[in-house]
Amino acid sequence: MTVLPVTLLVIAKAPEPGRAKTRLAATVGDRVAAEIAAAALLDTLDAVAAAPVAARVVAFTGDLDAAAGAAEIRQRLDSFAVIPQRGDEFADRLANAHADSADGYPVLQIGMDTPQVTAELLTGCACELLDAPAVLGLARDGGWWVLGVAAPAMVECLRTVPMSQPDTGELTCKALHDNGIDVIHVQTLADIDVVDDVAAVREACPPGSRFARVTRAAGL
Repeated sequence: MTVLPVTLLVIAKAPEPGRAKTRLAATVGDRVAAEIAAAALLDTLDAVAAAPVAARVVAFTGDLDAAAGAAEIRQRLDSFAVIPQRGDEFADRLANAHADSADGYPVLQIGMDTPQVTAELLTGCACELLDAPAVLGLARDGGWWVLGVAAPAMVECLRTVPMSQPDTGELTCKALHDNGIDVIHVQTLADIDVVDDVAAVREACPPGSRFARVTRAAGL
């Protein structure tokens, strides 16, 4: 299998009860929300690990010792380069993570809210990135689930983009275009933020995925 000269970057936080998926936790409780976040993270890491890319990096924050699924997450992270997130605002942490992880490759970055991603989907996005300055996959809630850039300096323009807003995806695309960066759009996905998102995301996951198992066990 051909190894693609791309860094796959995951922005992740420890799924600590009370700190993970707080909007979901308002409905299902802190512990269940953290267990769902842990399942989503582990499913995501499995997909990234199976993608044929040159480098796999996790930019991590939070207290893993206090997290749901800590032992399994720690074991899974052994096969990744793990770097700390830097910056106070989320947009700053994104831009800094791109700069810290690139190592000369284009960077394809995802989060931990789309456990339905597959190695094949990520490989397709990486191939698109090799032929374009930037790729962007929008999320159904108005945000985005994947962003790829040919060089980390390209994401500097995102430091002023409001994150986790209904128009974040639109504003991200505009910021890139306004800086002369052409964007190729890839598949739109649902992501998991609130309890009403669970069914659509689970339907797109393999039946035996951790996310599917944990959400069904929670009666969602």
